[in-house]
Amino acid sequence: MQVRTLRWIMFAALCGSVIVAVSATLLFAWRSLNAPMTIAAGGDTLDVVPGTSLTGISDELSRRGILEMAWFLNAYARLSGDAKRIQAGEYLISSGTSPRGLLDQLVSGRVYLYDLTIIEGWTFADVVAALRNHEAVDARGFDPESVMAELGDPELHPEGQFYPDTYRFPRGTPAVVVLRQAHQAMQDLLVEAWGEYRATTVLETAYEALTLASIIEKETALSEERRRISGVFHRRLERGMRLQADPTVIYGLGNDFDGDLRRADLTRDTPYNTYTRSGLPPTPIALPGQQSVSAAVDPAPGSELYFVATGLGDGSHYFSTTLDEHREAVARFQSGTPLAGTSEQ
Repeated sequence: MQVRTLRWIMFAALCGSVIVAVSATLLFAWRSLNAPMTIAAGGDTLDVVPGTSLTGISDELSRRGILEMAWFLNAYARLSGDAKRIQAGEYLISSGTSPRGLLDQLVSGRVYLYDLTIIEGWTFADVVAALRNHEAVDARGFDPESVMAELGDPELHPEGQFYPDTYRFPRGTPAVVVLRQAHQAMQDLLVEAWGEYRATTVLETAYEALTLASIIEKETALSEERRRISGVFHRRLERGMRLQADPTVIYGLGNDFDGDLRRADLTRDTPYNTYTRSGLPPTPIALPGQQSVSAAVDPAPGSELYFVATGLGDGSHYFSTTLDEHREAVARFQSGTPLAGTSEQ
């Protein structure tokens, strides 16, 4: 009887030891899964190519000294089923990330997103160059000539069609995908703005509003001047006066423009020369921002018909109602060839 009792005591003690050991191991594993990994302050990158297993990922991280006890992570992922749900992509592992946090990041596909900022006043050519030079954009096979067809508007000129903003995307994103986001954003803005336009005697379509907005964008960088300049252009269009906007002339010169706008350029006829041709140019000349689009459909009231750059270094313009006043302002602010921003009949 005593022997049997002793055996039970020894068995119970052994089971207890096993339970304690297993519990301790599980507790240690759980704490390891939730403890921050060894990651630099700026984070570490991890490139997961399609078909990579979690074991391969954990082995790589172990070799890099980021992950300890890789088998804990592997075992946990197998038990939870997450080992088969890893998504490919480029990841940034932030400082303080735990193995469980990393697994959740890999399963949810929270890949690293790159930024591309399209600047107000850029031309479509500038956007194309930025896309082609961006390290994360896939520009292989990208054809600017056919981009509007890919976006569903084959008859539409690409100039002015993309909203200036910062766009975020993972590595390998095709250039046309970025442009699709920017084009949709511009269309949404234009639809909203055109719905608020009331001066129906001047602009007849939303496209004309976009074209005018692009000229306003190139004429001034001062937000407080945009509606005022829009008012000048609206009144000139109403009266049948030519816009005589230097930025349209420059756009029409294309690669022939050397940075110095001369009087001879103002008489050189192109479809975009608003000194030689009446009305708006055939297409926008740049990518306007929200303020310029809003100004195009909400011109400031007044009687001013002219403006000239003051040359004061703050980007400001002097506005005039009469041609004589304008000529006096030009003489006062400028000498020689007029600076960009002059509007003179």
